[in-house]
Amino acid sequence: MTRHGGRPPLEVADILRAHGDAYARDHRVSARQAAVLRHLVDCRTAALGGHVDRCSSCDRIRISYNSCRDRHCPKCQSLKKAEWLQARREHLLPIPYWHLVFTLPDTLRPLALRNKRLVFDMLFDTAASTLNTLARDPRQLGADIGFTAILHTWGQNLQFHPHLHCVVTGGGLGADGRRWIEARDRFFLPVKVLGRLFRGKFLHALRDAHRQGNLRGRAAAPLKSTAWKRLLDDLYQRDWIVYAKPPFGGPDHVFRYLGRYTHRVAIANHRLLAIDDGHVTFAVKDYADERKKKQLTVTSGEFIRRFLLHVLPRGFTRIRHYGLLASRNVRTRLVRARDILTPRAETPESSAQPVAPVPTTWWQRMLHLTGIDVMLCPYCRIGHLVREAGGLPARAPP
Repeated sequence: MTRHGGRPPLEVADILRAHGDAYARDHRVSARQAAVLRHLVDCRTAALGGHVDRCSSCDRIRISYNSCRDRHCPKCQSLKKAEWLQARREHLLPIPYWHLVFTLPDTLRPLALRNKRLVFDMLFDTAASTLNTLARDPRQLGADIGFTAILHTWGQNLQFHPHLHCVVTGGGLGADGRRWIEARDRFFLPVKVLGRLFRGKFLHALRDAHRQGNLRGRAAAPLKSTAWKRLLDDLYQRDWIVYAKPPFGGPDHVFRYLGRYTHRVAIANHRLLAIDDGHVTFAVKDYADERKKKQLTVTSGEFIRRFLLHVLPRGFTRIRHYGLLASRNVRTRLVRARDILTPRAETPESSAQPVAPVPTTWWQRMLHLTGIDVMLCPYCRIGHLVREAGGLPARAPP
């Protein structure tokens, strides 16, 4: 069942409209969280203004309200994702790719929650350093790899669970820049060694941040506190798990995977099942048997609390590229790797394909990138909607 226009029957915005004000009265909400709540509630409503579109065939009118464009909004990611994927497609190499996941231990989560920007940056930096160090080791791969790291902060139950998904080239460019060194089919890098190296690098950076007084939270307060020493001892004694999934078959598989993971928000609207008597029910995966469907019901206040756990610091970059895929290398070392893997065939200039015009409006870009024609009339399915001049002014909610 969907609403008119293909919208799901229940949205995160519906829950926030019904219970967001009550939650904000009873709980501490940061200015950043309050802004996200306001954006999601106002998204595609009269509060943000809109446009009047008229069908060129049946002459019917459709009123469409503006989007909030907040990256935490489940409704505002489609075009961003399509444009990002198009840029990434140009950087994919004709090789298998690996998928690795770096996860912070659960005992670090309270500290990470109080120090999001610092700890998330630390997670990116140390995971990247771990991969590059081990890949360049002549006893392992002995090459420069490329990878994209994507931060997720949630689990299926919406609890705080920061981890990095890394999509890594199945091989790398040799130090001399003249040959491509392939990774073994069933083995990229030893995950136990990755885990130990990741643990050492992260905890070294964490201790430096603590020593410099950059950490907030009770566990991080005094330099020689028992709590801080106990936390470090526990973290050093634990095995830090780096999970390596089976390699992707090739660039097409990677492209489809990135489309599912890059612009996700904490929970998609289609996972929401019901809101009833102050409770929210949503679908969760059964990791023991993915064929089974499970449901989780929490109070509306608890749902909002969990959702707000995943609000990112303003301006924080949650998708980053390293090695051959870093911006400084894509026009040099990445091109060199592509030339080695797929030597260019010389073609006469007359055979060059004409350059297609660049789409200008957002709906033209959406059609060009996804094949979805959002301006096709939803009533007659023949004509196209033509935007009338003027538009609708933003209107404050009653």
